[in-house]
Amino acid sequence: MTTHPIIVGTAGHIDHGKTSLIRALTGIDTDRLAEEKRRGISIDLGFAHLGRFGFVDVPGHERFIKNMLAGAAGIDLVLFVVAADESIKPQTREHFDICRLLGVQHGVVALTKSDLVDPDLIDLVRLEVEEFAAGSFLESAPIIPVSAATGAGLDQLRAALEQAAEKIPGKRTAAWPRLPIDRSFSIKGHGTVVTGTLISGLLKLHDEVELYPAGKRTRIRGLEVHNRSVGQARAGERTAANLSGIEPAAARRGMVLAPPGIFEPTRQIDARFDLLPAAHPLKHRAPVHFHAGTAETEARLHLLSSLEPLQPGASAHVRFSLRDPLLVLPGDRFIVRMFSPAATIGGGVVLDINAPRRMKRAELDRRLAQIEAGDHVPLLIAESKFGISRSALIARTGLLPEQIGEDDWFVSDAAVEQLLAETRRAVAEFHRKNPLQPGIPKEALKPRGAPAFLLDRLLARAPDLVSEGELVRLASHRVALQEDESQALEKIESAFRAAGLAVPSTGEVLGKSGVDPRRARTLLQILLKDGRLIRVGEDLIYHRSAIDELRKLLASRRGSKFTVPEFKDWTGVSRKYAIPLLEFLDREKMTRREGESRVIL
Repeated sequence: MTTHPIIVGTAGHIDHGKTSLIRALTGIDTDRLAEEKRRGISIDLGFAHLGRFGFVDVPGHERFIKNMLAGAAGIDLVLFVVAADESIKPQTREHFDICRLLGVQHGVVALTKSDLVDPDLIDLVRLEVEEFAAGSFLESAPIIPVSAATGAGLDQLRAALEQAAEKIPGKRTAAWPRLPIDRSFSIKGHGTVVTGTLISGLLKLHDEVELYPAGKRTRIRGLEVHNRSVGQARAGERTAANLSGIEPAAARRGMVLAPPGIFEPTRQIDARFDLLPAAHPLKHRAPVHFHAGTAETEARLHLLSSLEPLQPGASAHVRFSLRDPLLVLPGDRFIVRMFSPAATIGGGVVLDINAPRRMKRAELDRRLAQIEAGDHVPLLIAESKFGISRSALIARTGLLPEQIGEDDWFVSDAAVEQLLAETRRAVAEFHRKNPLQPGIPKEALKPRGAPAFLLDRLLARAPDLVSEGELVRLASHRVALQEDESQALEKIESAFRAAGLAVPSTGEVLGKSGVDPRRARTLLQILLKDGRLIRVGEDLIYHRSAIDELRKLLASRRGSKFTVPEFKDWTGVSRKYAIPLLEFLDREKMTRREGESRVIL
């Protein structure tokens, strides 16, 4: 026998005895509002529990359907209530449609008020219910006459609920925790408390959480399941969370309690939508009420495959533009109601959030068919020109990190090949225009709009491209000097070698090289890169041999303390050269300045 928690939601027409039945089953009165007790009807959601069953009692009146929808979020099993003295009524049908659209797969039918009618009428209502439920998830559901007044049938109903529960798999605990909030209130001495059905994952005492879409972060200071303090709540349980530092008004029905900084609320949803057979044809851009979880907002429905009105009973891919941001994820179910007359017209399942906005309708329709047919993640990666981060994939899909992969950035093979081809062309063109340059600066190769690290990752996958410091070259590239350039290179190096420590200005040396200034500067860079010349200051370059002799001079005096005048005497240079040279030696850790003196290290 399984023991995972089961959420049971009531469904049925107003005054068919849903609340009385729950009270008779559990001993708990779910009508908590004074107006509910005065009027004798449920206006808002009520909650009760019995063993592993958590009951959500929803209002049946058509004016309170949006409250019913908030309670329907996360139910595993519907307790479908039909009064034996009235049979099937309008809200019976609407609640039934809502349960089907939300994907509820299991149910038990209770024929309430059976003590008020004779057995023949009970049999007639049973036949009507069987005909009504034919072909649906309730087709083979047990139908049990009960009386909340006399207690008749309650034991059979409890047994039927247990049998139905055995067929229901537990909700996903290996998932991000999400708690759609259906109530928020304050308890003196404790502060704000929110309640809801934990639809996935685990919530733990002291967890840091966020109220989506408000973006307010808080911490769980207390957890209760069925009025019992716990250290952890698991998916499928009616959960109350005491939040620290949050005012009751800041936490409202429709918000979702989830891990902080993981998800991104959206105003755009692409979905598979089913229009009920009893609905009217639905036009492109029709205004509707969109219900998901415990949230409700106005939306505009955009048809994709055709601008012809969607016909009753049809199914299609659509896009919803929402007035308010909501936290929904692919796989979540939703309900759509019309403005006037207020009625449930359809529902469906979310396929994607924040999809590309500038796609043509037909292309979006094909894209959603692709998502339905396969894995969402490869498509999102393929659509990202420069790749996509693991955190972005999590926000778009709701998957756990281990379900996506270990990398923190994902690029499709096709995108890699295209980017590498563009990089190769840019490097080859640079070599053609600058044959004396060893390579192109990386900064010039970084694709605009791409993350800074992407270029290095691309280069690591291309053996024909060589990264040397901040330069990139083709592996086949070699600097090939023309005859006049070879001669100029030797002139430049000889001039610095002959000068020793009293070098001429760089411009003077390059001006006497015999080639134009641009090529002369390139030749200078080659000598610096090869290490034959060493840059000491902005316009102060020495030959390596001169610096080597200076090193030997200092090495013979290691540990000695000296002044600038002494250094000038040792080297025979003027202050013009002495100060830059000493600063260079400090940087190279050959000397250390101590006040007006230096120590040879």
